Amino acid sequence: MSIKRLELFDAINYTLLSLICVVMLYPFINVASVSLSSYSAYVNNPMMIWPHDFNLAAYQEIMSRALLWRSYLNTVIVTICGVSIGIFLYIITAYPLSKNVLKGRKFFMVLIVFTMLFNGGLIPNYYLMRSLGLLDTLAALILPALFSGFSLILMKNFFESLPEELEEAARMDGASDPYILFRIIVPLSKPIIATLCLFAAVGYWNNFFNAIIYIRSVTNWPLMLYLREVIEAASMMAQQSNAAEMGSQQVTSETLKYATLMIVMIPILCVYPFLQKYFVKGIMLGSVKG
Repeated sequence: MSIKRLELFDAINYTLLSLICVVMLYPFINVASVSLSSYSAYVNNPMMIWPHDFNLAAYQEIMSRALLWRSYLNTVIVTICGVSIGIFLYIITAYPLSKNVLKGRKFFMVLIVFTMLFNGGLIPNYYLMRSLGLLDTLAALILPALFSGFSLILMKNFFESLPEELEEAARMDGASDPYILFRIIVPLSKPIIATLCLFAAVGYWNNFFNAIIYIRSVTNWPLMLYLREVIEAASMMAQQSNAAEMGSQQVTSETLKYATLMIVMIPILCVYPFLQKYFVKGIMLGSVKG
């Protein structure tokens, strides 16, 4: 391929990637701009990409609500506990499954794959939570999403890609299996661990359906359930108020809704850049072997 063709190919690639980035970034920029603008500015230009009549009234209003911080705390607790326990379970389960010497290895893998295709359904899961006394507790948000067959297979495949000579050398020095796993294998598995942490964290942070099914008390609401309540209240406010009344208000349903969306999104957006460098490597090495 000639140099001119390569330059044309690169130019087309960069152009397409730039357009994709603009399309993906625009909704976020629009939400941020509306949340920092007045309602009259929003009505005049709903598709704005820059705030007009800049004000922080919506953020002051939403942050003054104690339930927001309680929901934030619940979601942080659920996310940290779920990710930590889940990653530990993946590690201690995937390591023996990555060894051919494990008896019944194929049988266990069939059982794991089976859970990816079939599950007990909503009603049995609800009765299980009720029989365990976990309804209306944060544990009901952690346990159902604690283990994923797909994530386990990714970690198992990553462990299989690591050189066996490292373990053989450690055993020759008298190292035990737990020592090898946590002092040698785990430090070398940062890419897949970071990738699965990101998967699990996003899943727990955005957990909405389980909260509707299992949570009743307002004090146990996760952040997404609180966001749903804010959006529904904002919609009712918009139906009961006309455009003139909303235009004269400092905080309206639309700006309040968009401000809440920003508050919900910011933590994950802050965490993602620190894990991004491990993401591609973890997925590639964890998915090419099995």
